[in-house]
Amino acid sequence: MEANTRSTGRLPAAFLTPGSSSFMDFLSDHSPEILPGNRSLPPLQGAIEAPHGTTIVAASFPGGVVLAGDRRATMGNMIAQRDIEKVFPADEYSAVGIAGTAGLAVEMVKLFQLELEHFEKVEGATLSLEGKANRLSTMIRSNLAMAMQGLAVVPLFAGYDVDREKGRIFSYDVTGGRSEEHGYASTGSGSVFARGSMKKLYRNDLTEEQTLTLVVQALYDAADDDSATGGPDVARRIYPIVTVITDEGFRKLDDTESSEIARAILERRLEQPDGPRAALL
Repeated sequence: MEANTRSTGRLPAAFLTPGSSSFMDFLSDHSPEILPGNRSLPPLQGAIEAPHGTTIVAASFPGGVVLAGDRRATMGNMIAQRDIEKVFPADEYSAVGIAGTAGLAVEMVKLFQLELEHFEKVEGATLSLEGKANRLSTMIRSNLAMAMQGLAVVPLFAGYDVDREKGRIFSYDVTGGRSEEHGYASTGSGSVFARGSMKKLYRNDLTEEQTLTLVVQALYDAADDDSATGGPDVARRIYPIVTVITDEGFRKLDDTESSEIARAILERRLEQPDGPRAALL
């Protein structure tokens, strides 16, 4: 294929007339070896040590949804990276937070971004949020062979549904099974603790500002009990990645905004180390 392109200086006709609106289908037909799930791995000797992303949280509010993640990647019992980015825009109105094998997860996000862009260019319209969630499910399922060898990717997908005019959250398992979550969700090693935190603090009438605080509180609680989740690192100026998606599109909080939320929480934790209390009744 490459030799033919070099000799003629032109792309093959099939590249100019795609028969499917799916970029993954296109790759499957013309370069299947590029797809992550089609790569062969060498024989394994014991457990694979690869950097893993950990905790991702999401919460919806009237008018949108917030998706956030801590910054730590681990490799076994070691910290592999302190400032990894785990939350990425998928398109203008959606985002993906990654947990699992970091390298494969980032690659899957890039492929997902291309998938959505390819569909829009071929069809002249954007996929519905439900359609985007289904496409991501297919991509996760294609990675099942890798997952069975310890290289799992389990993302959290969130976005603003322009048809329903509200934020929505989707979670996945390693087989590509998709579930819509209502109100809040979490994934990754600290997800149990983050979900417990949000379960007691979440309300469906929270403002955007309150929801931003809620997800950072949840990440703090996850880091408090899960060694693989990193809390706000004031000394290194490393704070959670926090994004918000509304009818105005995707927005990532800058360092100043995220640090203000994290520092305010840290100040309160000096008085209440276990965080805010929910009412008994």
